[in-house]
Amino acid sequence: MLVQDIINAIEEYAPLAWQESYDNSGLQIGNRQDEVKAVLISLDVTEALLDEAIQRGANMIVAHHPLLFSGLKQISGRNYIERIVQKAIKNDISIYACHTNLDNIHNGVNAKIAGRLGLQDTSILAPMADSLYKLYTYVPVGAATTVREAMFAAGAGEVGKYAECSFNTAGTGTFRPGMDTDPAIGEPGGPREEVSEIKIEVLVDKAHRSQVLKALFAAHPYEEVAYDMVALGNANQELGAGMVGQLPAFMDEETFLAHIKQNMKASCVRHTALKGGEVRKVAVCGGSGSFLLREAIRAGADFFITADFKYHQFFDAEGKIVIADIGHYESEQFTSEIFLDIINRKFPNFATLLSNLSTNPVNYYY
Repeated sequence: MLVQDIINAIEEYAPLAWQESYDNSGLQIGNRQDEVKAVLISLDVTEALLDEAIQRGANMIVAHHPLLFSGLKQISGRNYIERIVQKAIKNDISIYACHTNLDNIHNGVNAKIAGRLGLQDTSILAPMADSLYKLYTYVPVGAATTVREAMFAAGAGEVGKYAECSFNTAGTGTFRPGMDTDPAIGEPGGPREEVSEIKIEVLVDKAHRSQVLKALFAAHPYEEVAYDMVALGNANQELGAGMVGQLPAFMDEETFLAHIKQNMKASCVRHTALKGGEVRKVAVCGGSGSFLLREAIRAGADFFITADFKYHQFFDAEGKIVIADIGHYESEQFTSEIFLDIINRKFPNFATLLSNLSTNPVNYYY
């Protein structure tokens, strides 16, 4: 098993294209062609976690939070990040992070929270824009099926829960081959040709754009492939920040607070004033989710469960919603289970280990 094999399994599930611009997901330390003995999974990368990896014989760490967010000008052991880099390199341990790309996919961090709370009929709270393209290409009738199948296999034509979607229009294409061409139809330097063609239209997301174009070029019979790739303003309903869903039945607010605390294994829940009603619709966001408060209110959620709200931001609820801040670590602590499932499904007999440590830097005094 190579480092690259583990990376491929994770990025097939959560492509790097879906990470936010400020993020630094991906392989942070190590060589993609190194052999992996075992993988240790954690939320964060700490010095104690690195020691655990060494003790348990794991030479690759997969974490949700990146160790490195910005460039290092020195690696002299001045802080925990530099010491981890030094020790990981010395012990041949690869470190990989999958952060906001896992936050933004439908079956990622927020789906894990929603599942633990028993939410149903879930959808993305703030769908991602600027992630979809419309690809148009023109193919002779006899090659249309082959080209369509190649693009579908590369990831084109997915619309929500539907696959292999396309729109096809019959028409006539014209061209005149130049003297130095090798045309599929006609002769070099010959007269203008008229060909019965199919215009194929498919949706392509940003993560699959490159491979779909490669598939198109490989399958298309023409020497020069005519195509248009147009960026769309449509929001991608399968990608984005946060999630909203419904409880199976109404629950009173006090009971729901206890439900959150128990199922998210939170030491405490900081919350705004209760509204005195019942809870049915719930919005969630793993990690720092205050930026989604307006979307949660617009969605009609009774509660918004997230972390890292500042004092003055609690006032922004304005009695329209109950903010429940359960802590950053607490909201994302079950993310490790996602990585475990991904790797175990792909490599069922491989040594994949969950860390025994809590990497939460916040402690509570009761």
